[in-house]
Amino acid sequence: METKEWFTDWFNTPYYHILYKDRNDADAQLFMKNITTFLALPKDTHILDLPCGKGRHSVYLNSLGYTVTGYDLASQSIAEAKVFENDTLNFKVHDMRKSLHNSYGAIFNLFTSFGYFKEDEEDLLILKNIKKGLNKGGYFVFDFLNVDLIKRNLVATETKTIDGITFEITRKIEDNFIIKTIKFFADNEYKKYTESVKYLDETKLKSYFSKVGFTIENTFGDYHLNSFENKTSNRLILIAK
Repeated sequence: METKEWFTDWFNTPYYHILYKDRNDADAQLFMKNITTFLALPKDTHILDLPCGKGRHSVYLNSLGYTVTGYDLASQSIAEAKVFENDTLNFKVHDMRKSLHNSYGAIFNLFTSFGYFKEDEEDLLILKNIKKGLNKGGYFVFDFLNVDLIKRNLVATETKTIDGITFEITRKIEDNFIIKTIKFFADNEYKKYTESVKYLDETKLKSYFSKVGFTIENTFGDYHLNSFENKTSNRLILIAK
């Protein structure tokens, strides 16, 4: 039986990492380099990567000279990230609905790591925690998908075979959520997982930010920091203080 919170199970499985093993590190690094340059973040800035997954953004930010902390709910991901730890790079299991323990010069929420919850209050709670966790004048970098582009170009069914596992993927938009169902056979049994992300367009997200007291400084539509265009941009990136 699936748990109420799909991410608790799915992100902690090895299959999640197999399915997404081809994620483009070059894109991730390009974005980190561009955004830290654009914001002119001093090298003594302490950056929180929330949630951090297995730490690909955190490790690269650290290589640029920043002190970085990575938080994620998935203990399996944190265990893998911890091999990269050093004096200025640390990882910890943490639920972003809980208060942050320190203050940071910048907090990054990357690669659509938001909108998992049915109730708006839980999404707003996360933003409130982030706002409280920023130093005065600190930046919040929020990187989400462009839901309107997804809706126009929705791929309803897809099959991917990776490492000998055939993933049958279906997508739909239902009850204000973009729902991806992943079915496959592995380790002698059929498995099924769901990813569910709230349909949050630019207007809705900006209303969230306003409600918790964020001021949006910039809106970008891709990792090259081009302007956001509703019909064509792959990403919706908000920079707030």
